[in-house]
Amino acid sequence: MEKNWLKSYPAGVPSEINPDQYTSLVEMFEETVGKYGDKTAFINLMTPMSYRELDKKSRDFAAYLQNGLGLKQGDRVALMMPNLLQYPVAVFGILRAGLIVVNVNPLYTARELQHQLTDSGAQVILICANFAATLQEALPKTPVKHIIITELADLCPQPTRYPFNMLIKHVKKMVPAFYLPGAKKLNSVLAIGSGLPLNKPKINNTDLAFLQYTGGTTGLSKGAMLTHRNVVANILQVKALAGAAMTDKEVLVTALPLYHVFALVASVMFFMVGGTNILITNPRDPEMFIKVIKDAGFTAMIGVNTLFNSLLNSPSFKQVNLSHLRFTLSGGMATQPSVADRWHKETGCLILEGYGLTETSPVVSLNPPETQAFTGTVGLPVPSLEVSIRDENGKEMGLNEPGEICVRGPNIMKGYWQRPDESKKVLTDDGWLMTGDVGQIEDDGRLRIVDRKKDMILVSGFNVYPNEVENIIAAHPGVLEVAVIGVPADATGEAVKAYVVKKDAGLTEKDIIDHCRKQLTAYKVPRMVEFRTDLPKTNVGKILRKELRAELEKPKAADKQATATTA
Repeated sequence: MEKNWLKSYPAGVPSEINPDQYTSLVEMFEETVGKYGDKTAFINLMTPMSYRELDKKSRDFAAYLQNGLGLKQGDRVALMMPNLLQYPVAVFGILRAGLIVVNVNPLYTARELQHQLTDSGAQVILICANFAATLQEALPKTPVKHIIITELADLCPQPTRYPFNMLIKHVKKMVPAFYLPGAKKLNSVLAIGSGLPLNKPKINNTDLAFLQYTGGTTGLSKGAMLTHRNVVANILQVKALAGAAMTDKEVLVTALPLYHVFALVASVMFFMVGGTNILITNPRDPEMFIKVIKDAGFTAMIGVNTLFNSLLNSPSFKQVNLSHLRFTLSGGMATQPSVADRWHKETGCLILEGYGLTETSPVVSLNPPETQAFTGTVGLPVPSLEVSIRDENGKEMGLNEPGEICVRGPNIMKGYWQRPDESKKVLTDDGWLMTGDVGQIEDDGRLRIVDRKKDMILVSGFNVYPNEVENIIAAHPGVLEVAVIGVPADATGEAVKAYVVKKDAGLTEKDIIDHCRKQLTAYKVPRMVEFRTDLPKTNVGKILRKELRAELEKPKAADKQATATTA
């Protein structure tokens, strides 16, 4: 497909980047910390950490892994914690030792954790004490040999560290009892590492940096092999398209968890320009979140639709100083126009949507900061990326014609860890990644997401895309959140069902259906509306349609079992 998006690039944005500008993320890191020294790199739990401090602590962690534990280049180290100062220390320490980062969702069950640790072959895990009980349960069937425990405030100053950790453990009782004999404490590890040498490994840009596991929202969780070149390329791609407007005065509120590759790459990009990252440990507590950011003078925020919606519906949000806010970046799920409109009205800042996948390190496209209005698209493909929209037979579609989004470029994963068959399903021999998402390239080159293929609802042969129906329902003033799925229907094959969380207690099913009938073709109007107090979500805040579909399958499975038993 012709790169018609290049004509819409802001002035000065190159069509290509040099993915080999750095030999590794480590070289990029070393250049950055050498340049910005005493500037504040990260803030968490009211504690700042300078670029120089991050350099020292990550070096000490790397030395411990390498010469304290005897890990060899290419070994895997798992991280399981929320956003804390410990996260960047650990990530850059692992990379500096020539090892591979395995990011783990801290809310995983023991079964999910066991799968990821076993699949990745991680020998070491750094885990927040709040989740150590889960590790205790999973540990016997994993290859983990070394455990490092950290508590939330471990990198805070001494006067606040102990009281805060005691408050979390004994007053709030947020640390379930666990027994992990032989586990080391992070601060002890850093102290040991400070007395050990670090043998700087030779890292090639084709070496793996991350095993980044897919979120499991579309199937079995698989480890995407992201090389140093993949991630360096994506940081440079995003910086080329969006970074011209950024300065070393940027203050980014990172509410998405750093184990999510979108948050990780975004935070590293702001880190690269000398900015400051405010790490939010628990974005699901809007009042505490607002307390942290209200006087921070932040210039940028990354989040998802549900986060922005939650903030807008919190009365305390009006206390937040928004006078410096210039960038609001959204990814992970579609931003509903009603939320985008309210955010713009209340903050004066547009939500800039982007699109990406774990497999693309992750950014495929984004709306640059120069965008003048909410477009409802996910923006322009990043430099050095090819995009092809294809039909079911692999034929390339034209402009404004929906089809599967296929991408090729330096940020595309190497494949799935130890799963060549799965890799072949999504990677062609000539390097194209088939995303499984349906979209179209518009006249101005912007990419519009229509929906995920498997989320599409087929009503009497007509395609219904849940995003479209959800956007209409979300615009109703009585709706807080919504999810739409397809359910079996004798007459039409499938019918549309909406799950709604009320903002207005008086909202009825008839209100929703009448609202939809005014704006949707008849076959797209929900035939059923179910009200819920909340909707299932990932830890990132993405609504899980698959869990709602799974609920419908349970009665069928039970009926089959009952029939078999009777027989």
